Amino acid sequence: MTTHFITAEIDLQENPADLPKEIEAELEKRGDVLRWAITEVEENTAKVEAIALTPED
Repeated sequence: MTTHFITAEIDLQENPADLPKEIEAELEKRGDVLRWAITEVEENTAKVEAIALTPED
């Protein structure tokens, strides 16, 4: 397994309770997420940074 630092931009939802699920769904596409944090919010977009594991090639 290899660790990767990844970033993503997530559109903010009308219902803030849905935001963690939306973030996790997007990050899971890129690997097995160890942790994530919202690091910046602009208008209707949240910037998320995460550490993820991916299988070695």
